[in-house]
Amino acid sequence: MSFGQGGPQSQWDPWKPQSQQPWSSGGGQSPDWAALAEASEARNKRRRLFLVGGGALATVAIGAAVAVAVVSAGGDNQANSPTSQVPSAGIPSESASAPSFAPTSAPPPLDPKDFIASAKKDKAPLSPDTLFPGTQLTMGETTYKKGPTADTENCASASGGTLPKILTANDCTRLIRVTYSADGIAVTVGVAVFDTEAQAAKAKSQTNKKSFVKSLSGGGVKAFCESGFCRTTSNSYGRYAYFTNAGFTSGKDVTTKDTEVFATGDNLQLHTFRQIHRRGQAQASAAANE
Repeated sequence: MSFGQGGPQSQWDPWKPQSQQPWSSGGGQSPDWAALAEASEARNKRRRLFLVGGGALATVAIGAAVAVAVVSAGGDNQANSPTSQVPSAGIPSESASAPSFAPTSAPPPLDPKDFIASAKKDKAPLSPDTLFPGTQLTMGETTYKKGPTADTENCASASGGTLPKILTANDCTRLIRVTYSADGIAVTVGVAVFDTEAQAAKAKSQTNKKSFVKSLSGGGVKAFCESGFCRTTSNSYGRYAYFTNAGFTSGKDVTTKDTEVFATGDNLQLHTFRQIHRRGQAQASAAANE
């Protein structure tokens, strides 16, 4: 049997190596170049599909790995609670306390009474005009005209009844007097000066209804309270003891029904207290500004 052209014709297989093809370089049959080109194109196409599919799989795999890494870093309990990952150090708690600062305070104001409690600190000028300035005094609806004034270091000479002995025993150094009048009523105010507050307080405590300063008349004020009954008061503040002697300029006796006389004495007693206090205030203010 002859194996020539009459036998079955073998086909080119593009997937077999060249040595296994049904033709050889020295044979009479030439290779099918069209089939070779088609096979090569098929191989290139499959290679491109493999690369594209492999790249997609790689991308999915990397994305899955990143997701797993993020979940693992957050922890199982934090994965569903994004707000729990916010750093708490930057959020002040409700119990945080306000910042503290070193305490600072202004010095307490000076007490005016300290400056009128003793002769050592009470150095401001003192006279009837500095203690009772002006020519008249208005309190409420009443205006009092200022009358004569007097100033003496002999306290006993300007006082009467039991007061001279009291002032002398407590070392009174000065007695200033002034008279005010209005509507037929006059009052003499006497301010006794001592070295200490204790002396003034003691002198005041020893007075009684028979202790009074002598009335001071003149300068348009008729004599009053030189005899009969008048209304008297006594008090003290700082190193000063102050007294009032009020009555009618007509010489009429004062009774408990004469409220106008009582009001006049009370008004001048209050005015005297205020003037002594203002003296302390002025000196306290001057000392604070030094």
